Amino acid sequence: MKKLLVPSLLSLSLLAVTGAAQAQAAESALSFNVGATTDYRYRGISQSRLKPAVQGGIDYADKSGFYVGAWASSIKWVKDAGGDTNMELDLYAGYKGAIGDVAYDVGFLRYQYSGNKLAQVPDFANANTNEIYAAGTVGPVTLKYSHAISNIFSFIDSKNSYYVDLSGTFDLGSGFSLVPHVGYQSIKNSSTWSYSDYSLTLGKDLGNGLSATAAWVGTDADKTLYATPAPASKFTGKSGVVVGLKYAF
Repeated sequence: MKKLLVPSLLSLSLLAVTGAAQAQAAESALSFNVGATTDYRYRGISQSRLKPAVQGGIDYADKSGFYVGAWASSIKWVKDAGGDTNMELDLYAGYKGAIGDVAYDVGFLRYQYSGNKLAQVPDFANANTNEIYAAGTVGPVTLKYSHAISNIFSFIDSKNSYYVDLSGTFDLGSGFSLVPHVGYQSIKNSSTWSYSDYSLTLGKDLGNGLSATAAWVGTDADKTLYATPAPASKFTGKSGVVVGLKYAF
């Protein structure tokens, strides 16, 4: 759930590393980022109980097209499910290149929830998740496919779940960008948990490494299944506006 202020949303609007296919960088580069968001959404679902989260990461992009990185965020969903961790750590590596007018991005992503203990909770599996992904970009449009090669996000017997992501990134000028997005999360052997998500993100490059986004995001996820614990029982896939701020250096 990788390296952005508003995952899947901000990654598109700011062209972050894993979520979009890009051409090879001209030079090798090491970069860092820190940020905060009013709600950590990933694939439309809140990971922070509809509350703010702090995030940060490090990336190395080699001029050959190879890249590797790590990103972390505060979370609440594991403890809400009966587990024991407040942090998500993503570790990823991949390769970017281009064939003609098509840019591509292929790689591996590990979602690490150290000490989550969810395997000890009835009806849950270990939250740690491994995915492989492939993305292709033509002009402003990117299509990405992510495939789980382990159980996904604590679902039992959910190996081979997948996520399909279609988005566009449009330069509006003056540092503004607009990113429409639609995605579908399939949970293997748990079809009632499968859902679609959608968003529209306005990004603004503020200069000197600082950027901001405002995103409208929603899902058609089951309101009972994707809810915070009682007595609050808030729907974590509800439609709403998410605002983020990020500093990259």
